[in-house]
Amino acid sequence: MRRIHVGNALSAFGLGFTVPFLYVYVAQVRELGSTTAGLVLAVFAVAALLVLPFTGRAVDRRGPLPVLIVALATAAVGSMSLGLSASTGFVLASAAALGAGQAVMAPALATMIVACSAPEKRTRAFATQFFLQNLGLGVGGLIGGQIVKHERPGDFTLLFAIEAAMFVLLIGVMATLRLPRSPRIDGSVQAAGGSGFKALLGNRAMVHLCVLGFVIFFACYGQFESGLSAYGVEAAGISPSTLGIALAANTGAIVVAQFAVLRFVERRRRSRVIASVGIIWAVAWAVAGFAGLGSSGQAMATAAFISTYALFGIGEAMLSPTLAPLVADLAPDGMVGRYNSAFALVKQLALAVGPAVGGPMGASLHVPYIVTFVLFSLGMAALALRLGRRLAPVQDLPSLAASRIVTGGAQDSVPVHA
Repeated sequence: MRRIHVGNALSAFGLGFTVPFLYVYVAQVRELGSTTAGLVLAVFAVAALLVLPFTGRAVDRRGPLPVLIVALATAAVGSMSLGLSASTGFVLASAAALGAGQAVMAPALATMIVACSAPEKRTRAFATQFFLQNLGLGVGGLIGGQIVKHERPGDFTLLFAIEAAMFVLLIGVMATLRLPRSPRIDGSVQAAGGSGFKALLGNRAMVHLCVLGFVIFFACYGQFESGLSAYGVEAAGISPSTLGIALAANTGAIVVAQFAVLRFVERRRRSRVIASVGIIWAVAWAVAGFAGLGSSGQAMATAAFISTYALFGIGEAMLSPTLAPLVADLAPDGMVGRYNSAFALVKQLALAVGPAVGGPMGASLHVPYIVTFVLFSLGMAALALRLGRRLAPVQDLPSLAASRIVTGGAQDSVPVHA
């Protein structure tokens, strides 16, 4: 587990070097224009949508470790070639390789965490993963910003080379792993009618969770750098530099709050934790609406807008130890990879649709934009409470006094302390 967490931190650290600067690199440094830069960002999403439907099956059949190593190698090649690209075709092909590799990493690493953790320990394991990912992204972006000073192609090539090196180093770390068999939790829904996505669609709790996941990612992550940013600039008069501070406040809130909220999350039903996040995010959107009123002065509007991102960060810190373990506990034996990939696919769809819908609304339809996403957040809370009725008691609250853990088809009573 320690090696897996090191791997998560390394991959996030590498991505932090390039993600904040990708648009500037393609549009200005390589002088390929804003259209090509926009296409590069779209290619990342398209590549993820193309590979994720096949990732889960490969993870379940071949194991997460070989799939992860192939993904890391693909991402390393894509990253290095992107740093050397000078033409539109080469840039797009490199972005496709990097995007596909990144997309496969997430469900593979999540499945490895499941394999190395008992059900009652997964909440803390996924919380640690999310904490390290955000810390790695933040530190990588900070160091990368210091390296790039003159916007010369050579500076950016160095950034992409460091990112590729992180992926190669991670291959070496992961190659030393020997994964145990994943322990199972009593109450998991067994596969019915096969072992493919048809069986997944037969699991009503998982389908409900996927719908809920789409709402979560659409109403939060899909708005950060599109609709909410546009709303802040157009309605609240927020400067581009303040947007950077707001994003830093989001990351800072996650890093500070992650383990502070963990005890609260571990002792509460997962469905109610998710519902609580919906309420917090509804408040965050209301605060953003206040920032756009313009009646209390620019300083108050700026403080309110930054607070919005911080509130979103607190909600994210509560979701990270909740959603991923729940996906794993809903998965029958032999389908953890497919369940993780399906949920990752839902996330990618939401991240593709979110900016397309939220961007134009945030820029021009200010009041309808805020009202829409306040309602989405409240709808998220309602969906979460309904999900709780579909979950087995130990799936909704893994810290029950006597969970039944199933390993290899045999059941053993294992005490789990609250």
